[in-house]
Amino acid sequence: MPAPRRPPMAKLPPFALHETPARTKHHYSYQLLFFGVFAVALLTLHLRLLNLPFYWDELGQFIPTALDLVRSGLWVAQSAVPNVHPPGVEAYLAGWYQLFGFSIAITRVAMLMLAAAGLLFTFLLAIELSRESDGAPAFLPPLLLLVSPLFFMQSMMAQLDMPAMVLTLLALLLFVKSRWLGASITCIALVLVKETSLVVPAVFGLTLLIRRDWKHALLFVPAGLALGAWLFLLHAKTGYWLGDPGFAQYNVWYALNPVRILFALLRRIYYVFFAEFRWIGTAVLAWALCRGRRFGSAAWTVTLAVSLATAALVSILGGAELERYILPVLPVFYIAVSIGLAQLPKRAALGGTLLLVAGLLANIFWNPPYPFPFENNFAMVDFVELQQVAARYAEQHLVGRTIATAWPFSAALRRPDYGYVSHKLTVFETGDFHATTVSGLPPESMDALIVYTRTWMPPHGVIQIPLVQKFLTRFYDWEPDVTVTDCAVLGLEPEARWSRGGQQITIYVRKSRGF
Repeated sequence: MPAPRRPPMAKLPPFALHETPARTKHHYSYQLLFFGVFAVALLTLHLRLLNLPFYWDELGQFIPTALDLVRSGLWVAQSAVPNVHPPGVEAYLAGWYQLFGFSIAITRVAMLMLAAAGLLFTFLLAIELSRESDGAPAFLPPLLLLVSPLFFMQSMMAQLDMPAMVLTLLALLLFVKSRWLGASITCIALVLVKETSLVVPAVFGLTLLIRRDWKHALLFVPAGLALGAWLFLLHAKTGYWLGDPGFAQYNVWYALNPVRILFALLRRIYYVFFAEFRWIGTAVLAWALCRGRRFGSAAWTVTLAVSLATAALVSILGGAELERYILPVLPVFYIAVSIGLAQLPKRAALGGTLLLVAGLLANIFWNPPYPFPFENNFAMVDFVELQQVAARYAEQHLVGRTIATAWPFSAALRRPDYGYVSHKLTVFETGDFHATTVSGLPPESMDALIVYTRTWMPPHGVIQIPLVQKFLTRFYDWEPDVTVTDCAVLGLEPEARWSRGGQQITIYVRKSRGF
């Protein structure tokens, strides 16, 4: 008796790597379980830091904007200088504040929950991208991301790059599974979190246009329209398309210098492929490619296109050139590395994995010999705790006096919401701590000066090299900070000084005024 004919397999969507099984409650229960595991891990690792006062752009943009929204219903900030960043993160935080009230701990927990979703999406995307690789562990990419210094710190911070990473991963996951509507909706949320993330729906739409899938390509137009609507609202409220001419000057026109663009691109390449022991992963990837492993599937093609477009845009725009701009690329790198490790002999794969994990963990606490943003690792905690100590001293000893200092500490001393002071102090804001800036301040403008480490300059670091200083001076307006001698000329004497992790904060006072 002839065997019954097997029905033909249904045609798969363009980016599907396998037949998607029917969704079941069992399937979503496992995802919820994994999310819970990631959330508990993040909360446990950050438990000591949940009440850490806000840092830099948190108190400069995102927290005051979120408080304006929840307290006054204002979508365009009044408590901070408005800029082009859409209010997605602030709206998310405002929702938490409405439910639980405003506090630093609630803010940290809210961001950690988003980060836990990012680990889950990394895990799920790793499954999709490694289906052609036998034995590639999907849990390894979220583990590597979890112990990465940048993600470790950004996961608790009220800033937009970690949420942008989370939504980019979700959009990629939905796109490679051909869930077009879900990917479209996610892209709308994504561009309302970070404007430069418009490259994601742009890549998706272009990919579908190349495949002549006009119908689904149109689904990614609303993301651009949503961003346009925000820009119109911003222009209507401020008179500027980017919210503030100073912001536009620094993040667009200042950044559009060929030397700065090239340096930013090299910095991105170095950070992703070599810094913090990631050179191990790069070596593994090179070995896997030489052995014939290719990342050429349709899903990998669009994933790599999104990563390259993201890296290119944040190398062109953004005057600060911060590493957190490249955060959406790191999970993709770790997924590729995990696939490469799966091609190695077991002992070599285990040794490479352990060495990479150990290197990443060490770099959470070890500072490099070159300037870097403190928010890249635990140096951010040292920075904040030093300022917290100085703020308490100022509350006890400098009440009623005019304190000169640079932003963001000036904002920290003015507003109790940020976790440094219990009442507002009188502050005169300096642009920076350059000797030329401080020496030009009118003596009557201040009774005290608080100077702190804004640029990482270890005694034997690369910034001590004259050629490096010359380069930074020419292209990044670098100048040495004011010294004790400079302050003495202004009649200021050191009153208190604290150091931690190679950073310092010093309070100078004018003794002639009764201190």
